[in-house]
Amino acid sequence: MPGPDDPDPAGAAGRGDPARGHERTGRSTQQTTGRTPSGSANAQGAHMTQPAPEVMPGLEPPSVPAAGERAEDGGGAAPRPARLAGPGGAALQLQLDAFLARAGESLIGFRRDLHMYPELGYAEHRTTRRIAERLAEAGLRPRILPRGTGLICDIGPEEGPTVALRADIDALPLQDEKDVAYRSTVPGVAHACGHDVHTAMVLGAGLFLAQQARAGLLPGRVRLLFQPAEETPGGALDVMAAGGIAGVDRAFALHCDPRIEVGQLGLRTGPITAACDKVYVKVTGPGGHTARPHLTADLVYALAKIVTELPSALSRRVDPRSSLSLVWGRVAAGSVANAIPDDGIAEGTVRCLDDEAWHRAPEMMKALLHSVAAAYDVEASLEYVRGVPPTVNEAASVQMFRDAAAQVIGDEAAVPTPQSLGGEDFGWYLESIPGALARLGVRTPGSATEYDLHRGDFDVDESCIGVGVRVLTATALTALWDGGRQGESEPVEGAALA
Repeated sequence: MPGPDDPDPAGAAGRGDPARGHERTGRSTQQTTGRTPSGSANAQGAHMTQPAPEVMPGLEPPSVPAAGERAEDGGGAAPRPARLAGPGGAALQLQLDAFLARAGESLIGFRRDLHMYPELGYAEHRTTRRIAERLAEAGLRPRILPRGTGLICDIGPEEGPTVALRADIDALPLQDEKDVAYRSTVPGVAHACGHDVHTAMVLGAGLFLAQQARAGLLPGRVRLLFQPAEETPGGALDVMAAGGIAGVDRAFALHCDPRIEVGQLGLRTGPITAACDKVYVKVTGPGGHTARPHLTADLVYALAKIVTELPSALSRRVDPRSSLSLVWGRVAAGSVANAIPDDGIAEGTVRCLDDEAWHRAPEMMKALLHSVAAAYDVEASLEYVRGVPPTVNEAASVQMFRDAAAQVIGDEAAVPTPQSLGGEDFGWYLESIPGALARLGVRTPGSATEYDLHRGDFDVDESCIGVGVRVLTATALTALWDGGRQGESEPVEGAALA
């Protein structure tokens, strides 16, 4: 399908070296698998570029707070991010209106095309090609990731702060159960989590911002991250390994939420999604006859104790506010009623809202497992598979979302949203750089029908795409201007304080 027809300007290639970490501990009694980022990205700290005299009136940068001026919330807090208010907000609205009048239908068509041809994690070759084609048509230079799926694209000048907008592009292994013209044509694969919508929104925001960059209206750089394999997970780490967040000052993402109506943006400071890991416990013993459990190790009883005692013991080793939880999904042992088996297994998930507790969880669980197993004279081994860290939203970045939504949707657009114990690999980015994930309303206002995520009948009110383009665009601009002001006002390291 034809895509948005708005140019333009060429963006610079991504900067920074790839960075990826990989951690594993020995497997005799415990194995911890998973990939972790190798460290924080380097903030650039560059000054923003002031717009040229011919910039459209009203889109000049907001006034810089006077020296010594502080936020009114006290306690030495950082200044509240100023929005592009007044004439600036009005001019931005007009330009977004004009852009979406031209490109809105083709963005919906682009989303429907992705929806009809969904691809699983690390198989998103067609999806990647379609995104790259649209960006190249606008004069941009997308850079495909080394594994061949997912891409990075920079917009605007290298000078000044850099803001990243992220979209995940993979689908789920579910059958599409909707009766719509754009129903999935791939058996057993569907965009049931809204990643096609996320992709269309970031593409639309990128095309609009490219237009702004060509006019000299960007005070820095916007980096588009079209990430593969969010559901697998692991795609975020591939983006990071390719230098995707090197030099990035803040990162933002939207995620569809069918519980929220179109035109609303769900915001939360602090943890918004949880860490999600998988655990595999294997218990072994000599086995024997159920008539003589005292002559062997009663393995089923020991496994039952492990399954019931570990969750409560683990939760009491950390601050209750971390919401660390262990829930079993599969337990199996034995094949007949009168024989004590010689092995058994338990599989489950660990979820957590606190980053420190998440990092401590494997060693705590290993110690507790061995303690319980020793009491019943069985051997127990643990394989702990890292998933994703909690997604912890930075307060200043959440405020940028709030200010942006007020500009381009309305003052009542931002609504509170609850914490979720679901996993989201956007958390990998936020372990290294500040940023925020917000929930975008996709339910038709007034509709009694609700489509939950990860269901075969999931769908959205497609007017949400235009709302998402507006929010992402305004958030990126707000963050660029604010990043420049903060860079200019930071004290020189080592300078004496008054």
